[in-house]
Amino acid sequence: MTNGGALRCCGLLTTIVAVGVVLLATPSECARAFFVFGDSLVDNGNNNYLLTTARADSPPYGIDYPTHRATGRFSNGHNIPDIISEQLGAEPTLPYLSPELHGAKLLVGANFASAGVGILNDTGIQFVNIVRISKQLKYFQEYQWKLRALVGASQAQQVVNRALVLITLGGNDFVNNYYLIPFSLRSRQFSLPDFVRYLISEYKKILVRLYEMGARRVLVTGTGPLGCAPAELALRSLDGQCDTDLMRAAELFNPQLSQVLSELNGRYGEGTYIAANSMRVHFDFISNPAAYGFRTAKEACCGQGPHNGVGLCTVASNMCADRDEYVFWDAYHPTERANRIIVSQFMTGSLDYISPLNLSTVLQMDARLMN
Repeated sequence: MTNGGALRCCGLLTTIVAVGVVLLATPSECARAFFVFGDSLVDNGNNNYLLTTARADSPPYGIDYPTHRATGRFSNGHNIPDIISEQLGAEPTLPYLSPELHGAKLLVGANFASAGVGILNDTGIQFVNIVRISKQLKYFQEYQWKLRALVGASQAQQVVNRALVLITLGGNDFVNNYYLIPFSLRSRQFSLPDFVRYLISEYKKILVRLYEMGARRVLVTGTGPLGCAPAELALRSLDGQCDTDLMRAAELFNPQLSQVLSELNGRYGEGTYIAANSMRVHFDFISNPAAYGFRTAKEACCGQGPHNGVGLCTVASNMCADRDEYVFWDAYHPTERANRIIVSQFMTGSLDYISPLNLSTVLQMDARLMN
């Protein structure tokens, strides 16, 4: 945010100081707010507070995080929201369930994401206690009530309207639902094309609800090359090639999602929804890892079994010595270095990677509007 925007934010915090709610405004609290919704690719630790197996709060997760401790991020270090927060000039968003999220911290935003969730409420049922997307949206409403109590209704609305929102959903609806087991309920109910159409129709409702709740800049990531994750190579591939069923699912899903985002932009204004082509970004370094300085995109750094893709990453797992050489940290999730490449394409990539505008352009435009 420009100095003018920062001054407005800091002025708001000064008002809060005057009524004795907080003591000090820090620079990071003057950055644009950031809200995150979705699954394990963007969860900053909400599942730490839940009784679920879908969690990353034990070593060696977090081995390269600044504290060298597991935080609940499914990464060796920073994840995609952390790196976007850096680009916003902000501290990382706290998990919504964190007891630390109160007072001036609310102005930074919040991360509502929960590992294991999907577009559908029956996705990830094996993880039992996770924050499904319907509950994430309820928490967003609850967050806004807290923000209004802190700064007043008008200022709270301004914080939400000016915020950047990230939502990442869809992968689990295939991996942990449709293709979870042979002859799954959803695969008996729908052909794959019909299932994708159903997913898209449900996702559209979620995206419209975000707008209704005040979101005006929403970065929406499609699914990556699902069949290329080490877990799927271990489970489904005999020759190390990406699984064709999951690749077809992603190839059906992503263009239909892009079409919905274009339709919604026509309704609400160009650039309200920003489409990030996760398939293209990921596939670049999966198809040619050496071009990006990686040694392999077929083996996870941490895991066991074929491709290190079986089971969870634990202290008993095989673990690589140099995480920067690996695209995948564990059976499904990228390393911090891969996450940084992904975000760099979101920030400055061409229309092949992000449309209708990249994030750098959006942030510059918004900064001018806020002056």
